[in-house]
Amino acid sequence: QVQLVESGGGLVQPGGSLRLSCAASRFTFSRYSMSWYRQAPGKERELVAEITTAGRSIMYPDSVKGRFTISRDNVKNMVYLQMNSLKPEDTAVYYCNARGPMGNFWGQGTQVTVSS
Repeated sequence: QVQLVESGGGLVQPGGSLRLSCAASRFTFSRYSMSWYRQAPGKERELVAEITTAGRSIMYPDSVKGRFTISRDNVKNMVYLQMNSLKPEDTAVYYCNARGPMGNFWGQGTQVTVSS
C-alpha cells in the first residue's frame, strides 16, 4: 500500500519560510512524478508544483514562481517544497501527490498558516 506522509507545516509570519517534506514508501519512487497541491478553505485544490521522474521541476501558479521550489531525493524517497517569502494567501492544506505506473496517490496533507 502506497504511503505518502507530509510534514513541515505550521504557523509562520508573512515573509517567513517553511520547508515541507513528503516521505514516500511502498512503491518505486523514482518511477513516479511527484507534485504538491494545496487547498485553501472554500477553494478547489490547486496544483502548486510538479517534479518529473527526470528531475525537471515545474511551478504552476504565477503567484508562487520565484518563491517556491520543489525538489526530490530518489535515494531517500523524499520530495520537498521550499517556500520563501510566504504570504497570507499561501495559507492552505498542502498535499503530496504521486502519479505513475500504479496510479495516482495522495498524502493526508499538512496545514500551512501564514499570519501575523
